[in-house]
Amino acid sequence: MTEDAVVRTLEAAGVGVTLVGSRSTGRPTPLSDWDYRLESSDNAELAARLPSLCRSIETLAAQWDRLTEHATYMLMLPGARKIDLFPGDERRPIEPPWRPGPDTLGGIDAHFWDWTLWLGAKTLAGHHELVLSELDKMHEHVLGPLGAGSTAGSITESVHTYLSASAEWENRCDVALPTELRTDVLRALRDHNVLSAPPGR
Repeated sequence: MTEDAVVRTLEAAGVGVTLVGSRSTGRPTPLSDWDYRLESSDNAELAARLPSLCRSIETLAAQWDRLTEHATYMLMLPGARKIDLFPGDERRPIEPPWRPGPDTLGGIDAHFWDWTLWLGAKTLAGHHELVLSELDKMHEHVLGPLGAGSTAGSITESVHTYLSASAEWENRCDVALPTELRTDVLRALRDHNVLSAPPGR
């Protein structure tokens, strides 16, 4: 499944799709996501049915962004390709930090790797202060609830912390997390030297 195939799937369902963000302006990094604004005659209804519309798309993860009021449905495709879908100007409440357990580890895992790939794109774009600020937020919402003692000072540190903490929770909850998304994101970060030269705190 490619980005164009995602667009065709949505357009076949009667959804208007417009590319926005850095890829629409010709200024993406190799890790940048594809941002699409979606429109229909009833955007609230579109937001409600968007997860079901995306079920036919081959994804490694699909979930609403928990940390923005602007409704954003996030897809992770094979090959560390991230797509964000914005159904009009719909809003969603910001959610509290994750509470790890057998029913939430999969969502936490998808959220962490989606977020980490996005941070990789921001690193390549030179937005190091933003990355450090986001690592603080990541500690509050993901790594801290998993048991991390202090905020990671770099993407590399956050990855090491997450891998250790998530493995402990897998054992504790007797849950096996999928590995393809993790493998794809780590490969992409290494290929573009994000892990070898992270911004320092």
